Amino acid sequence: MARYAALLRGVNVGSTRLAMADLRRIVADLGHEDVKTYLQSGNVVFTSPPTKDDILAQGIERRLADELGLRVPVLVRSDSELAAVADASPYAAKQDDPTRMLVAFLSAAPTAAKVKELTVPAGENIEYAAIGREIHLHFPDGGYGRTKFTNAYLEKKLGMVATTRNWKSVLALRDLAAG
Repeated sequence: MARYAALLRGVNVGSTRLAMADLRRIVADLGHEDVKTYLQSGNVVFTSPPTKDDILAQGIERRLADELGLRVPVLVRSDSELAAVADASPYAAKQDDPTRMLVAFLSAAPTAAKVKELTVPAGENIEYAAIGREIHLHFPDGGYGRTKFTNAYLEKKLGMVATTRNWKSVLALRDLAAG
């Protein structure tokens, strides 16, 4: 058995509402075990036989659409992938404020050419590093709330799904997935 975290894009931050009890039930009904949600923003950790991330994500997406009529992109990472994301942060050692660090989880690893197209919006102080299927973000002068370097920006520039979690959530999901 393996542990995974599913990250749902855009849940409970706009018009897409999903009760975490429904999310836990749907994931459990798919045959996954030890299902736990974290916060109210579409994070669910579960145990399942080793399976490809995209197959797990597609199962959750289909069930959300079929049962609740929600069309929500889902990204899945294994416990070891979450641990590697946390370990790879180029900003963790130099930033004490976890609200200034985030990770954008991507549906695929972007090409070097696509990463080169990312530019920091004028007047914003942002550092970023693309590592595998994630983009590590650092906002030394403030948080994510006012930036134009958002999921929508990343999705447009990279041509793929992105969902962002703050550093505290990344570490909590890593710990939950580790068991």
